[in-house]
Amino acid sequence: MITLTDSATVKVRELLDSEGTPDWSLRVAVKPGGCSGFQYEMYFDGDVASDDEQAKYDNDVKVVVDPASAQLLQGATLDYKDGLDQSGFSITNPNASRTCGCGQSFS
Repeated sequence: MITLTDSATVKVRELLDSEGTPDWSLRVAVKPGGCSGFQYEMYFDGDVASDDEQAKYDNDVKVVVDPASAQLLQGATLDYKDGLDQSGFSITNPNASRTCGCGQSFS
């Protein structure tokens, strides 16, 4: 299961509140595609399947991951940075043997 840093947790809570969906979860998934074979997908989801893996963080932030994606995200970390040289969410994944320059796909 993917882990969220404190800064990612705060940003996800801000986004959920601004969308008017405070009870929804952040869904993190891995899909075929991208320039390296797999790509990350993140979106807010109000539906949780019975076989989804779930985690809860500070500020009642919930994360759900489908079983197939969970295998590829084991030990991964989702971070959020808001600075001059880096801005946005990024995933550090120890299971990725190769990543592309955009940081959104891996193999």
